[in-house]
Amino acid sequence: MQSNKITDALLGVAVGDAVGVPFEFKSREEMQSNPAKDMIGYGTHNQAPGTWSDDSSLTFCLAESLTNGYDLKDISQRFIQWKNQAYWSARGSVFDIGITTARAIRRLREIIEDNDLEDLKKQKYYGDEYDNGNGSLMRIIPLLFHIKGLPIKEQFEIIWEVSALTHRHIRAAMSCLIYLKLAEKLLEGKDKETSYAEMRTEILSFWNDMQFSETEREHFKKVIQNDIRNTPIDDLKSGGYVIEVLESSIWFFLNKNSYEDTILSIINLGHDTDTSAAIAGGLAGIYYGQNNIPEYWIVSLARMEDIIDLGNRLHKKYP
Repeated sequence: MQSNKITDALLGVAVGDAVGVPFEFKSREEMQSNPAKDMIGYGTHNQAPGTWSDDSSLTFCLAESLTNGYDLKDISQRFIQWKNQAYWSARGSVFDIGITTARAIRRLREIIEDNDLEDLKKQKYYGDEYDNGNGSLMRIIPLLFHIKGLPIKEQFEIIWEVSALTHRHIRAAMSCLIYLKLAEKLLEGKDKETSYAEMRTEILSFWNDMQFSETEREHFKKVIQNDIRNTPIDDLKSGGYVIEVLESSIWFFLNKNSYEDTILSIINLGHDTDTSAAIAGGLAGIYYGQNNIPEYWIVSLARMEDIIDLGNRLHKKYP
């Protein structure tokens, strides 16, 4: 297969998601006694091998929208179409959707029906603590290719708009910025350690410029103010909270040396296994490339050819 970094990222997300789906909601103790070793089928959601979840579906909705340029209404309409008509689903059904995401998509539909399109941009002003799930981070990687190279302030404004379609709090948006800034450094061809160091420096500088509150900064202490690699693995969590998966995905990406090991290791934390592996998989896909993803995992992937076609089309838009 001809490789480009957009397709690498999309496959990285979808493969990680699909490997994680059968293990979702299993405890860490269950995973330790019977760890994930390969892509399997069925399990938690009784889906065939290679079936990805809402994480990848919403990622592909965003990517598909961006092939026509940046348009919040179009992104929103594709999210609605996924929820209501199984658009960009793996096998024609929606079998997994977060509570916050479901509620948000209903809200998007009401906004569009009222033709109050300015309200799409204002969603970021309405966030509360309940808007800090991992559901915007899991789908954000395609936005990298639209915002790469822009000043960080502009990047963040766009990221917050897109995050806020489902997860409106600034903490969720900042998590997306940190993740995409690390991915941007990898995209520039830098090694993992350099990318992580430069990302932390730029984020800290941006926080000072924007006067980011000390209260919010505290939530990112392990990954920004400190070196996440020094966090003991037993202190990592893998639930639905955005900070947990930001920490664990970056930790496993930095500490493991292959796509396969990154994915299986983070899945073996248990709990929100598909989302954790999708998020870590986006970074690992960019860094290692699709040629270093196990071939069996790629060929088993639902709609593999459609995903590759989407990646190629988005690559033409953002070469």
